[in-house]
Amino acid sequence: MDADAIIVGGGLAGLVAACELIDAGKSVLIVDQEPEQHLGGQAFWSLGGIFLVDSPEQRRMGIRDSLELAKQDWAGSAGFDRNSDGWARRWADAYVEWAAGGKRDWLRERGIRFFPIVGWAERGGVTADGPGNSVPRFHITWGTGPGIIEPFVERVQDAAKAGKLRFAFRHRVDGLIVTNGVVEGVHGMTLAPDDAVRGGKTNREEVGAFELRAQTVLVSSGGIGGNHDLVRKNWPERLGKAPEFMVSGVPEHVDGRMLGIAEGHGVSVINQDRMWHYVEGVRNWDPIWPAHGIRILPGPSSMWFDASGERMPVPNFPGFDSLTALEHIGRTGQPYTWFVLTQGIIKKEFALSGSEQNPDLTGKSWRQVLGRAIGKKAMGPVEAFKEHGADFAVADTLEELVAGMNRVGEVPVPLDRLREQIEARDRNVDNPFTKDAQMAAVHAARNYRGDRLIRTAKPHRILDPANGPLIAVRLNVLTRKSLGGIETDLGSRALGQSGEPVPGLFAAGEAAGFGGGGVHGYRSLEGTFLGGCLFSGRAAGRTMAEAV
Repeated sequence: MDADAIIVGGGLAGLVAACELIDAGKSVLIVDQEPEQHLGGQAFWSLGGIFLVDSPEQRRMGIRDSLELAKQDWAGSAGFDRNSDGWARRWADAYVEWAAGGKRDWLRERGIRFFPIVGWAERGGVTADGPGNSVPRFHITWGTGPGIIEPFVERVQDAAKAGKLRFAFRHRVDGLIVTNGVVEGVHGMTLAPDDAVRGGKTNREEVGAFELRAQTVLVSSGGIGGNHDLVRKNWPERLGKAPEFMVSGVPEHVDGRMLGIAEGHGVSVINQDRMWHYVEGVRNWDPIWPAHGIRILPGPSSMWFDASGERMPVPNFPGFDSLTALEHIGRTGQPYTWFVLTQGIIKKEFALSGSEQNPDLTGKSWRQVLGRAIGKKAMGPVEAFKEHGADFAVADTLEELVAGMNRVGEVPVPLDRLREQIEARDRNVDNPFTKDAQMAAVHAARNYRGDRLIRTAKPHRILDPANGPLIAVRLNVLTRKSLGGIETDLGSRALGQSGEPVPGLFAAGEAAGFGGGGVHGYRSLEGTFLGGCLFSGRAAGRTMAEAV
């Protein structure tokens, strides 16, 4: 045996599992097709959002949350409706209980802290028992994605120096080694060295073959978001037609290969039609990986129009219900949509997803954080997209803005119709009550202190030059997460087609649908992907340690 445990994939879930195994005195071998500089995987690029329930941060912001409310929101968002959802339901209950219980203390023990203002993602906005978060629960890690992976990266690197763990970078797994039904290792090809920057495209030049053996094998290799062919193959009819043009929110190596390999060995891979893609993607003007897109994390005030300039129907407001918006866009055949807003809105309400797009939070700079609350400009990365982004149009007048929109987009936007809709909205600004559902939602959002401070602009007229310039942003579908994956029990044991564990095989993170083959069901409440990696990776490491 080469180790007690082999971990396929050096992302967050794999790192957490490795730490649990090391703590239990087991030897570990981490196998990854990417170079060493990619250690930590997709989590590095994240905003570091963590879903917590009834936390001290929430209470300090005046938020009253509870386990019962969180479970209600999870059930309303997940919409579990399949016989195969049995383990996913159990994972969901266990995860929400952890989020309301020991999760925060467990993270703090590892040095992880949170930005004090809790964000309100996926607001839902229709019924109390429907999709979305009833209250803000999005806790941003102080240090964003790099801050989340740091304690686990340091732990495995220290273990490597002590001889307790080995890395096998540039090792692409092509299959499992199975003897008498027991998984005993992996085999594949070694790839040529590559000094590409983190997240960049790497070569696939094969320079040798390998076989590695261990008593336990963990698949923590991520999902399919970087493989648009697989995304389209699994795109469900209920979401309409997949857009012809999409951007990627994850690097190209997030290709789903290990899911196909596991399935080829009789492992149960379920819910592959459940995916989590965003509708607010913009092309990165300074890309790192192919088709690199960045998601806008919008506040509630931007007006949202389809490609031809018609306002999106209720409840499609920015930041409220990602899946419903995606379904509307797909079913109506929209190639893209538009946000129309002002400098006053973009300055307060636009955040960009990604550690590299939030230097204040990533660099732990309170001085820079203050820039979110004062001054006339948005954060530097947002202003850079305004200046350089291919999907942005900026103008002083609506006539000039529409001309810019028609240069950026392929579907003509009529000036008079757009003006008519914006003016109708602007007439509803003067009172704190209104029949416009979006404006009512803006007023409601500002009742929350956190939104009022840094996330939701004071209502104002879009066409008033004092609030300018005017801004239009073309929004593309951005691929991101697989919500389905390898079916697992609560110990992260991979299950076969019979429903019984496959001896020696485990799965965690996105490859396992963040637990059970789909802990989120159809929708995420956000802050749950990193948390799902932490929770399922922890379970996998502990169960594997017991099995050795």
